Amino acid sequence: MSVSPGNDDDFARRLRRLEDKESLRALLIHGWRALDRKDWRTWIDCWDQDAVLEFGPWERIHGREAILAKVEAAEAPYASMQHHILNMDFEVRGDRATGVGYMWFVGVAGPGAASSPYAMGGPYTWEFARHTAGWRLTRQRLGVWWTTGEDTLRAFATGD
Repeated sequence: MSVSPGNDDDFARRLRRLEDKESLRALLIHGWRALDRKDWRTWIDCWDQDAVLEFGPWERIHGREAILAKVEAAEAPYASMQHHILNMDFEVRGDRATGVGYMWFVGVAGPGAASSPYAMGGPYTWEFARHTAGWRLTRQRLGVWWTTGEDTLRAFATGD
């Protein structure tokens, strides 16, 4: 069976779109697993220099270093954490992309507190840009729809 040039172009576009979507998924998984290890530099390397973070209880944060400072200050005190990113879906348009998903965060305040961790969940929306080094986050919006346990560290309190 021969394939016409038009079909080759269509196949190449579809393959590129699938590769881009997998790259976006891998970027987020790589970065958020780094958060669990408190590898702040690996995580922030997933972000564009001029990125914006919008998170339910916090004010809008501009710039990679400001985002890093805020998240590290909030999450460093936890003895252990799990960042789950669920139901990710992406739309790619050239060198720009958007995505949606859900967050499920679990944090254990101390070694003896494993039976009552603090957890929260809600929707993510993302915006990405492709750079020569690959995809980077340009904007993340994260809402909090539910929480369980007590945020004894006050890591995610409003206005902190």
